[in-house]
Amino acid sequence: MNMIMAMLANISISSCLIIIAFWLPHLNIYTEKASPYECGFDPMSSARLPFSMKFFLVGITFLLFDLEIALLLPLPWALHSTNMFLTTLTSFILVSVLALGLAYEWMNKGLEWTE
Repeated sequence: MNMIMAMLANISISSCLIIIAFWLPHLNIYTEKASPYECGFDPMSSARLPFSMKFFLVGITFLLFDLEIALLLPLPWALHSTNMFLTTLTSFILVSVLALGLAYEWMNKGLEWTE
């Protein structure tokens, strides 16, 4: 019963917000408001700068391996558990999957800065 009440409350609140958003007046975007502002002067260059996709991919790879470290940090405390074989097997599988991912990135030249 509580689940049904929570779902009804969520649906009604979101429906009310959607209806209010449609009834509110739309803001008129003027060219002056849409242009980038640099101390009252015209902008020197485009506000849209090109972005290096290689840098993005290396950053994502770093985050994945950083997550690996975060998952492996509690391993010494987990080794004191009663089922040491399961803990060791789980950590070995985690490291193996991440090593395979690193090998895949390396073979596809995803870690190189230049092409």
